Amino acid sequence: MAASMLSALGKDFDLSVCLAPVDSQTGAKTGKIFSMQNCRGVGILIQKAAGAGADVVVPILYEQTLYTGGTKTALAIISKYWIKDEATLDGDEAWVAVTQTASATLTTTSVLQSFIYFEVMADQLSDGYTHISLDIADTGAAGTQPIAVVYIPFGLKVQRTPSNMPNWLNPGAADV
Repeated sequence: MAASMLSALGKDFDLSVCLAPVDSQTGAKTGKIFSMQNCRGVGILIQKAAGAGADVVVPILYEQTLYTGGTKTALAIISKYWIKDEATLDGDEAWVAVTQTASATLTTTSVLQSFIYFEVMADQLSDGYTHISLDIADTGAAGTQPIAVVYIPFGLKVQRTPSNMPNWLNPGAADV
């Protein structure tokens, strides 16, 4: 019998929201804060609808000292990301690797429907920093451009059934 997908959820990876589906053309969006304390790294997956004109998604990565308050600083480590883009995503796209000079800002020029993925490793955070967040700059006003961003923690230090996974905002606190 083949293993189900749920055997990996909670063992190999988990999921946490960064930005719920939102129109990125109504102003800059502030992503949720995510703790890197219970994982080796986190994949960040951005899904976006087609843009209009030259309006492109501009993600900006930050490291933070606390889950609330504290210090927030740009984290200039994005040097490689993967993208799938097409006029209409339908599952036949190939991932394309893109390299850039290490930066806190991911630079893409795609106005197509896209999946954009990159990873942050816990050991890439500066001393004293335990959390990350990803913001999306205002993409313009040429129409609507829905986006959603998901954190995908991997290399989990605590492996549990999905219903008992830890709180990714404030480890040690109860899930609410």
